[in-house]
Amino acid sequence: MYIARFCIFFVLLTQAFSVFAGSAKVYVWRNEQGVLVFSDSPKPGAEEVDVKEPNTVKSSIDTSILDIKPKVIDNNYQVEIIQPENNATIRDNTGSAYVSGRIKPIFKRGLKIQLYLDDKPYKNPQTHSMFVLRDIDRGEHKIKMALLDDKGKIIATSSPVTFYMHRISVNKAN
Repeated sequence: MYIARFCIFFVLLTQAFSVFAGSAKVYVWRNEQGVLVFSDSPKPGAEEVDVKEPNTVKSSIDTSILDIKPKVIDNNYQVEIIQPENNATIRDNTGSAYVSGRIKPIFKRGLKIQLYLDDKPYKNPQTHSMFVLRDIDRGEHKIKMALLDDKGKIIATSSPVTFYMHRISVNKAN
């Protein structure tokens, strides 16, 4: 029984000792029953224990991938029109065209995209880079996209893309 208590006390003491080893002094003495007592406060007749190396255990598993670091968002944006390609001909009798863009490095919340058709804003800015143009006249057109911040300031623009709308003419030749 005495040995079991001593072992439990010793295990608890070594665990506590490793926590306080770097920050406090440790003292040892024997009490009236002859049991070793360790403490961080001195008593008459106590000796200071010389702590040379803290009792630490290093993990053999690399946990650095578990470190949560906030992703730094680069504000050097690039806007690119993917569809239609430059100098493409779109054949649609309703005059519809699909415009798709890409924003790099990442599309943050609060940003908007404004599409320009022939240097004029097309409808209102929106939160995604997919647009549908409706009832576009026959002929050559230029489109570009502008990325707007939450205050409406342009922070990036795409290169202009030229496309040609091909629609059947309603005029009859005489």
